[in-house]
Parts: sequence; C-alpha cells; structure tokens
Amino acid sequence: MSFSIKEFKPTILFLVKFLVLYFILNVLYGLFINHYYPQPDPVTRKVAEQSVWALKVLGANTSVRDNSGRPSIDVLQEEDIILSVYEGCNGLNVIIIFSAFLLSFGSPSKKLIWFIPIGVLIIHITNLLRVVMLFGVSIYFPRFMYFSHKYLFTATIYVVVFVMWYLWLNKTYGIKSISNNAPQ
Repeated sequence: MSFSIKEFKPTILFLVKFLVLYFILNVLYGLFINHYYPQPDPVTRKVAEQSVWALKVLGANTSVRDNSGRPSIDVLQEEDIILSVYEGCNGLNVIIIFSAFLLSFGSPSKKLIWFIPIGVLIIHITNLLRVVMLFGVSIYFPRFMYFSHKYLFTATIYVVVFVMWYLWLNKTYGIKSISNNAPQ
C-alpha cells in the first residue's frame, strides 16, 4: 500500500487554505476587539441587547448595563446581575470557523454567496438562544452554569455548524458519508 502526494493534494490544499483564512480572519477579529477595548465591542453589545429583547418577549424583566472596567455587558433581572456577556459570547469566532471552512472547500460559487449569510444568521440565532438558555440556567439551575456554558451549549452551537457543513457538502458537492462511498 503506497501513497502518493497527489492522492492527498486536495486535502492538503484545503487544510492550508483553511488555516491561512482562519488565521487572517482571527487576526482581523482580534484587531476589531482590541479597537474597542476596554469597552465592549458593538457585536457583543448587540448580542446582549437582542438576548434581553428575547427574554422580555418570554416575560422576563431584564435590561442591559455596561460592566464598568471590563469589556462586557451585564444582563440584569430587575437590579440583579444574572449574566455577563463577553466578546467570546458574540458568536463571531464560530462564524469565522464556519466561513473559513466553506471558503476553503473548492472554488467559490453562486451557492456560497447565499449559504454563508444564511449560515451566519442561523449561527447568530443559535447563539442568541444559547445566551437566553444560559440566563435560565443561571436562575433555575445555578449549579449547572459552568457545565452548561463550557460544554453543553458550546457543543450545541458546534453541532449546528457541523450540520450546516454537512448540508453544504452533501447538497453542493454530492459528498455522502464514507460508508455510502466505500467500495463493496
């Protein structure tokens, strides 16, 4: 069983494109965040405000307030701080990973022009739901806050991303699961 570099060229090219794009987009993201430091960036502020709007629709008496001295937005219920939304909670890093993957896989197409914005919207809505659910966990199940924030809801948002990647590959490139493509 011998392997040639030609067999792996598409995979290597994809990985190089992905890593370069991911690095460039993360540097730009870092510059964006640092531009506003020590104040919260506008995307993080918008995520906090939209989460509070959703909580109000659900009947919670919530508001936002800048967390003085830290780059975060506090989510309050009446006067009590329930959550602090930091830049890592704005979903931009997940959007960077999602977009870098799509842009690295094959050549750009007309389908990509609509799929990335739809994916960004889905990630944003999922992230808002994540913040809203964390609000509920912090009130009703505070013992599970660390687990929910660190693992459960982080995994949930990445499952959504993986499903979108799968749909993209399956619908755009006709790539099926390995078991469907394996020789009989």
